[in-house]
Parts: sequence; C-alpha cells; structure tokens
Amino acid sequence: MDTTKKIKQIAKKHQTWITIVISFGAKQNEAEDIVQSMYLKIIKKLEDGLNIDFNDDYNYFYIFKTLRSIFLDIKRKESKMPTIPIDNVQLTDYIDEDKNIQKIYEKIEKELDTLYWYDKKVFQLIQSGESIASLSRKTGIAYHSLYKTYISVKSKMKKLLWELET
Repeated sequence: MDTTKKIKQIAKKHQTWITIVISFGAKQNEAEDIVQSMYLKIIKKLEDGLNIDFNDDYNYFYIFKTLRSIFLDIKRKESKMPTIPIDNVQLTDYIDEDKNIQKIYEKIEKELDTLYWYDKKVFQLIQSGESIASLSRKTGIAYHSLYKTYISVKSKMKKLLWELET
C-alpha cells in the first residue's frame, strides 16, 4: 500500500488519536498539533521504507508510541528553569519561596561534582531523558548496573533536597 493510502487509513481514526494525546495530559489544541506531527513523522518513516502493517490493518501500538514520544519530547522542551526532576517532582517544589533558589541549586551542583565521574554521568544522562535501556544498548553496560547507579545517586539527591528544605 502506498504512503498516501496508508496515511488516509490512519487518519480515519483522527479523533481517537486526539483523545489518546489528551489522555497523556495535553490540551485540545496541543493534542491536535501532536497528532499532526505524528502524521508527518509517519509519512517520513513510510517513505523511508517503514512497514507498519499488521494483519489487514496497521500497527496501532506503533502510532501510540509515536504520539507518546512526541508528547514527551514537547514536555521536556517546555521546561524553562534548570531543575533536577526526581520522580516527576521539580526542585522548586521542595523550596520555600523565601529561600535563595540559586544557593540551593549551587549546593546540588557541588554535591554532583563530588560524585565519581561515572555516577555523575549516568545520573545526568538519565535525568536528561535518556532511558536506561537505551543507554545500556549504546554503552554495552549492563542495565542492572546503570539502574543501581542511577537509583543510588537519585537517593543522595533526594536526601540532600530533604536536608536543604528542613
């Protein structure tokens, strides 16, 4: 099936795709933009030879993952202030407004600088959006090793944030 026919077939469920993106937490107009971006991405992939056929239909899961990926990319880019997200909680959520945010941020950076270079790099890569599985594939380092390192550093940062708040 050619690209145009495939996109027309996918577009028949346009409202379903918008509903899915809204379920991720997007607003209506943002969801429509994300769905349009998904169409563009799928067109490019189909032209590059991607086959998303599944039985007599197309792979719904691939479209779901594409929508989710675009949504998460947009949310990552929207973050404006340098923060260290820990379990979807931003640094600013831990700070009273009367404290100096810059001083707290500097203390966290200083703590990160005291870590072994490997621990710091693993933590920073995963915090920047790299998945542990992807990092494991790229580096050849065992998933479990990367996971343990990340959790260890994350625990230290949580403890530091807790101490800074009290």
